[in-house]
Amino acid sequence: MRKGMKFTTLLLALSLLLIGLAGCAGAGNTNGSSSGSAKFASIEDIKKNGKIRIGVFADKPPFGYVDSEGKNQGFDVYIAKRFAKDLLGDESKVEFVLVDAASRVAYLESNKVDIIMANFTVTDERKEKVDFANPYMKLSFGIVSPDSAPITTIDQLKGSDQKLIVAKGTTAETYFTKNYPDIKLLKFDQYTEIFSALKDKRGVAIANDNTELIAWAKANPGFTVSIPAFGGQDTIAPAVAKGNKELLDWINNELATLGKENFVHQAYKDTLTSVYGEGFTDQLVVEGGKVN
Repeated sequence: MRKGMKFTTLLLALSLLLIGLAGCAGAGNTNGSSSGSAKFASIEDIKKNGKIRIGVFADKPPFGYVDSEGKNQGFDVYIAKRFAKDLLGDESKVEFVLVDAASRVAYLESNKVDIIMANFTVTDERKEKVDFANPYMKLSFGIVSPDSAPITTIDQLKGSDQKLIVAKGTTAETYFTKNYPDIKLLKFDQYTEIFSALKDKRGVAIANDNTELIAWAKANPGFTVSIPAFGGQDTIAPAVAKGNKELLDWINNELATLGKENFVHQAYKDTLTSVYGEGFTDQLVVEGGKVN
């Protein structure tokens, strides 16, 4: 009886040990296997699945938007399609995942996307959570306001009840929170909401990337980019999950290769010229992943 109990106890201990070891092996798997605990997909996984998931905006023309036929369009989308073509042999093998500004990091961290190409500005804070590839665009902050009441200096926003409109999760929100805590911010999740709020006079101006504001003001009479640039120069770049060096290296090599054919200039010509004209090309485009 005692021998039987000892044998049973030994089997139970061995079973628990094996279960523990299996659990440790699963927890350590972060390369995109089917264990369920993957932090990101490897290039092999992407090819095996036959698609690459790229996060883009649905409401931020001319960079990422959904047209009247339900198709993804814009500057970011144009480049994303080329990534899919060169990685998987067919641009239609990209699965566009719609994101808003505040969800971009979370979508990478939760493996809902392989790459974020939603007009993602590179910042030190974001670098702690995601890995940025080399840039394909450069920009600054800008402010748009009504022609009837233009905001021409940031000082006009201080010490009053008027509110500056920003999108949550953007660098504009971070910039004003850090540098101008006395300026009241009115925050929204969606880009469509910030422009509606300005039209409804819930705020006196919008702070955002100057690239988007220039485009919106040209399409909306009665509003102007009253402060075209401030806060220094930033860059826009694709981002991958933290630690996904394989995909990061692929993107950087891809951008360098595309630079030899001036591909990003072509993307600008096909998607942005009608909005900005030829005169902004050199101010906005980064070719080959290298800022001049």
